[in-house]
Amino acid sequence: MDSTNGGQSSDLARQAAAQLARKKVLAAYTEKAQKSARAASGQEGRLKDEPITTRINSESWKRYHSAWQNYYQKYYSDYYSKAAQDYIAKERLKDAREKAEEEEILSSLSKFSKKTDQKAGLSLGTDKASQESAEIDSASIGDRLRQKIRKKATENAKHTHRRRKFIPIAAGIFVVLLVLFLQYNRLIFAPIMAYVSPGNAPASGIDAIDPTVTQTVSAEPRLIIPKLNVDVPVRFGVPLSDVMAAMNDGVAHYRIAGASAYPGEVGNFVITGHSAGDVYSSNQYKYIFSGLERLEDGDLIYVNYNSVRYTYRVIKKQIVDPSNVAALVMDTDKPLLTLVTCTPLGTSRNRLLVTAEQISPNYDNATEADKVTPVVDGAAELLPANEPSFFEGVWNFLTGQ
Repeated sequence: MDSTNGGQSSDLARQAAAQLARKKVLAAYTEKAQKSARAASGQEGRLKDEPITTRINSESWKRYHSAWQNYYQKYYSDYYSKAAQDYIAKERLKDAREKAEEEEILSSLSKFSKKTDQKAGLSLGTDKASQESAEIDSASIGDRLRQKIRKKATENAKHTHRRRKFIPIAAGIFVVLLVLFLQYNRLIFAPIMAYVSPGNAPASGIDAIDPTVTQTVSAEPRLIIPKLNVDVPVRFGVPLSDVMAAMNDGVAHYRIAGASAYPGEVGNFVITGHSAGDVYSSNQYKYIFSGLERLEDGDLIYVNYNSVRYTYRVIKKQIVDPSNVAALVMDTDKPLLTLVTCTPLGTSRNRLLVTAEQISPNYDNATEADKVTPVVDGAAELLPANEPSFFEGVWNFLTGQ
């Protein structure tokens, strides 16, 4: 086989050349060592064929080894350099051949066009041999064009076939990622929003309020949590069937038996809000209670109701099951406030209850909450939840829930 093509004979030749080089280098250093030994022992005048005991010291061996490595590196550097040059030359030759074929085809077309024009100007007695020659030229040009077009079409078809193999895989990955995003995006964004101010008003003005001073405020009912920078509208007395809709406009106050108080009344006053929702949801209050778990004992909460600001101090937090509605019923002789939201963030698995007691205004003469059946539509079975996820919404739509 040709050694320039990297065949077996080329490998054998390289091995033979390398072995020969080793022998030459070793012989040169052996001869040098022999001369040094003779000179050292004063036996320079001995006959050449007289046996001499030679020793190659470590330094000579290192020089031999380095010389061999340099030779080996240079040999293969030259070999691969030549291979790269050959490859570049072949590619250039290929490009030049294709360009020459295109120029030849264009030239043939030009000649054929000229012959056709000349043929049109000839008389009916034009020589038959000239007509046959023109027809042969035309057929040859057509064959070349067809071959070139067929070659290009085959190459394009191969590339298209390779690309089409990846289309189903890419489409499948896209669908999976889209489904995961639609269903679980709130798991990503809710924890982020818990540390991003969900409210629009600055908290500096609220922090300066003396909680022991009763203030007259606007008639608009609002919930204010300075630590979380929350300032949100409150809808009072919302029936259970309308709580989810009410939380699209802020937070909702609802009443159940045993927890039906309003601000200032002895009993438990309950407000619920969302802690998470889908990022594409239009509800601007979907993250309003996302930071509720950051509240600690002693933090202040304000509620504006009937033009009076009520101040509450956090006294406890607890996590309960969604069906544990009884956790809202508290035996108390004080006005209490309980904030309800979903936890962990991004799910509706459990409920977080943050309870605070009223510290302003004074409630010595406060009346007890109405003990009669509260304004609700039927008995409460579950504590309010976050907005349904994408697939939960689809299921609720299909089942009419």
